[in-house]
Amino acid sequence: MNLQTILGNFALILFVLMVVTGVIWFLDVFYLAKQRRAAADRALAEYDAHLARQTSNGIVGDGSPAKRAKIEADLLRQPTWVEYSGSFFPVIALVFCLRSFLYEPFKIPSSSMVPTLLVGDLILVNKFTYGIRLPILNQKVVQLNDPQRGDVMVFKYPKDMSQDYIKRVIGVPGDKITYENKRLTVNGKAIEYTALDDYLDDENNERLVYKKQFKENLSGVDHRILNDERAANINLGDVREFPHSDACTYRYEGFTCVVPEGNYFMMGDNRDNSADSRYWGFVPDKNIVGKAFFVWMNLGNPKRIGSIH
Repeated sequence: MNLQTILGNFALILFVLMVVTGVIWFLDVFYLAKQRRAAADRALAEYDAHLARQTSNGIVGDGSPAKRAKIEADLLRQPTWVEYSGSFFPVIALVFCLRSFLYEPFKIPSSSMVPTLLVGDLILVNKFTYGIRLPILNQKVVQLNDPQRGDVMVFKYPKDMSQDYIKRVIGVPGDKITYENKRLTVNGKAIEYTALDDYLDDENNERLVYKKQFKENLSGVDHRILNDERAANINLGDVREFPHSDACTYRYEGFTCVVPEGNYFMMGDNRDNSADSRYWGFVPDKNIVGKAFFVWMNLGNPKRIGSIH
């Protein structure tokens, strides 16, 4: 695992911090604190003996409770590195557990899911919808639900596991997906499309572009998609070799793929501006991170807050 992968894996960083601070916290509770207590008891006993000798020699020493308490407090005080570790450990452990098993925040970096998700959207991903997985290893240990067509899902990019991608589930294992002239057919059934007003795509700061907008009904899930009339049905030159590529047939008008067992076919809602399963292949179940369900903030557009459709 190279340095870039480690730095890009926030969960791994959290895990290492949790282990380090946890070890220090437990070491302090079960060993270091007892050592400090023993040292304080010895020092106080010596102090009391010293005062006793002074008194026997007719010397009045400073035996006030405040003086004694100060000596004890100084010796019982935690070293700075132990104090900070003990303070951070429960916080880090809580954040690690929340991100690993419940909800994880992500920021949308590209326009591939426009108009559903915009660049800068801060979203929450449900980590347990599709089963409970071990942190770091991403190994499923408890099976709950399977991804369904229409879900917006976060997953590890098959070509680079250090990158998280977000797309919509188009095909589940066994599905026959046909994309022809920018229209989907799933298992021989044409998907319903309803024309909407053109969408002003202003994600490109250099120019404003109007794109055709449709409501797509995918297995009962309504969502909006965009088509760019100027773009080709599929850019065959961008298609790369990928596992199970023999399950797909490409042509100028589009393609047909049969989704292998244990894999999913993903596409962006901004259909002509999305690098997805059409170009780099299927997403294995082991790559799944979770289901995106809520936009909790967009610093440039606070009105974006709400559920994801």
